Amino acid sequence: MKTNHTRRNFLSSSLASVATAASLAPLSGAASTDIGKNRVRDVVTGEGEFQYKVDHQFAQLPEKYHWQTTHNVAVDSSNNLYVIHEGRANLKDHPSIFVFDPQGKFIRAFGCQFQGGGHGIEIRKEGNEEFLYVAAYQQVKCFSKMTLTGETVWYQKAPMESGIYQLGENTSTKANWTRKGFLPTNFAFLDDGGFLLADGYGAHCIHHFDQDGKWLRLFGGTGKGEGKFNLCHGLWVDQRKGREPAIIVTDRSHNTLQYLTMDGDYIETLTGYGLPANIDIYKNIMMIPELKAHITLLDENNKVVGRLGEAVERVNSVKDLRRKPELWIDGQFVHPHDACFDGEGNIFVAEWVETGRITKLTRI
Repeated sequence: MKTNHTRRNFLSSSLASVATAASLAPLSGAASTDIGKNRVRDVVTGEGEFQYKVDHQFAQLPEKYHWQTTHNVAVDSSNNLYVIHEGRANLKDHPSIFVFDPQGKFIRAFGCQFQGGGHGIEIRKEGNEEFLYVAAYQQVKCFSKMTLTGETVWYQKAPMESGIYQLGENTSTKANWTRKGFLPTNFAFLDDGGFLLADGYGAHCIHHFDQDGKWLRLFGGTGKGEGKFNLCHGLWVDQRKGREPAIIVTDRSHNTLQYLTMDGDYIETLTGYGLPANIDIYKNIMMIPELKAHITLLDENNKVVGRLGEAVERVNSVKDLRRKPELWIDGQFVHPHDACFDGEGNIFVAEWVETGRITKLTRI
């Protein structure tokens, strides 16, 4: 098993090897020759009760800012959208987090400290206040709790008390792609105020912290499944009605989802995914953004009820499509890296593409 890899090399090899999935419904849309102009606005993706109007240009940055590979999205209780992009280590004065109102109008920007590693972002309500939880990998290697306007509540590096990291990993600014490195990806929240943090690109484990950010324990680690992972990229706590609460993890390099008990013990594996990247839940629907060119929707029994923007064959056939926006087709995704619901069941999608792209799917 190859354990020392860059994200780019991993995705290039994986996209060539994952089998092509069948489309559930034909997508209407036309090829766009300009990323910012003359877009087709009335494209619909999905079928049946899960149909969505597609707007690939929902979030527009002011001219002084630019996207540097969009990664993750989150929505607050006012339906404002928060977007984090990876950024570049040599652009420390450029924000990594951007906020947009429900109409897509830019509100504010902050988070320069995450430049070069911006990755995971989630919002949690604690009492009467909401907070951002941010994970950064690459040269940044940190995780942080912030207010919605960008003030830092706490900022942490590798939890050395876990005993699994290379000496100095909590002070180094060099990305360590071995299993002794700390390269965190995403969060899941617990009812007692604590949270889980996936070290997806580093130790392939999941850390458990209390409500104050104190490290408690870890589970997982590198392996071939059944509680072990090869890139535990995203995670969530599945508390849908009729189900026993459980942790669900996207085991991305294995193209699977793993269910674990709340103590971290293995339950079952769901197969048939194409580089699943993260998870979100709205009422009884669980959503899985897949880097293999679509969004999958599952009901409370984990039956597939929709696949949105599917373009697996196209991603397979067009080399390096993520860098060729002139070849993108409205209504089709390239590499969905994260997706979240708003309070009305609409969906926001962040794609791992070089120019950045944030799409709103408005449910019809």
